[in-house]
Amino acid sequence: MKMFRNTLILGFTFLAISALQGWSDMADGAENDLTKRTIAPYFVPVASPSKTPDADGFLQRWLLLEPIDKPNRSNTVFTDSYVRNALHTEYFPDQFTVVPNDGDTVSVEGRELKWHALDATGFNVKLFRFAYGLNKQPYGVLFWAVTVIDAPREIRNVRLAVGSNSASMWWLNGQEAVSLFGDRRMVMDDAVSKRITLKKGRNIIRGAVINGPGMSDFCVRFIDENGDPVKNLEIRF
Repeated sequence: MKMFRNTLILGFTFLAISALQGWSDMADGAENDLTKRTIAPYFVPVASPSKTPDADGFLQRWLLLEPIDKPNRSNTVFTDSYVRNALHTEYFPDQFTVVPNDGDTVSVEGRELKWHALDATGFNVKLFRFAYGLNKQPYGVLFWAVTVIDAPREIRNVRLAVGSNSASMWWLNGQEAVSLFGDRRMVMDDAVSKRITLKKGRNIIRGAVINGPGMSDFCVRFIDENGDPVKNLEIRF
């Protein structure tokens, strides 16, 4: 009987040590996962003074703000009124006018968030990968994005064409241009603006994307009256 008790004690001791080692390995694995996270290959840092749209006219260079917490368990709440209220709320100073520099920070509810100047490697800007790669919350958040288009001349009768996952709103030179509401997946040219004019020189595009669970991304380009992409532009912060 004594030998049996000793065997049980040794067995339980071994199990306890194994469990502790397993928990330690899990913790190390979680820490390593955090250290290994990266925004590559979905983004690269801006390394040139300007960039043209891609072959299909999509704008790949953006200033992206680290995500603002906006918990939502479902994307079905993203009605017109909800999204307008959420995206017109002021979260940081000069929200609708600032053109930040890479590395600038803002304070939102006591948390410091940084702006990142990045080139997306695909036609769509993968916000989930941006947040996840920076070890930020990728769910139940909203993102702010800014870019600056330099037009060589005045260009009339173009449309801003946007797709986003999930809801989003977009402004051109301070005026609302495109809004997408509801639970939706990103589809290119999912919503287009009315006919607008790009000024010669500097034009500022500002967007906000809100998402609950699931992935989040967006794509933006200008199209002409025939639906063809406008490509004779430069993206220059």
